Amino acid sequence: MNVLIINGPNLNLLGEREPGTYGSDSYKSICAEIIEKAAELGFESCECFQSNHEGEIIDRIHAARLDFSGIVLNAGAYTHYSYAIRDAIAAVKIPVIEVHMSNIHKREEFRHTSVISPVCAGQIAGFGKESYILGLYALKSILENNV
Repeated sequence: MNVLIINGPNLNLLGEREPGTYGSDSYKSICAEIIEKAAELGFESCECFQSNHEGEIIDRIHAARLDFSGIVLNAGAYTHYSYAIRDAIAAVKIPVIEVHMSNIHKREEFRHTSVISPVCAGQIAGFGKESYILGLYALKSILENNV
């Protein structure tokens, strides 16, 4: 089992950007925690990828179908309007867990709708950096149980 963590726009600024919403941990330290937990859970490999560019995220989703068992995706603002990312997820036929550090349903109204949720295996929101860890648990369960 191999897992790819994909982070969308502005997540490279974690620790600096809105720490009241996203916490004070840096992107690099959160990725290190995710990779460590993935190893503990029995994933053979875990890679973190971040881009502020929609096309790069789509290209990475496409490539993941060849090398990864599943994806944990925080698409950032693309969650709410990127039908291109939605279509990429639907095309690859590997499970994708949608995660958000903040509770998108308690924020601005435009954040309440996820256009990617219908093609994801599930959504986890509102648990800070732990949303990624919960995403790993969910993905492991899906892969082990062929859900």
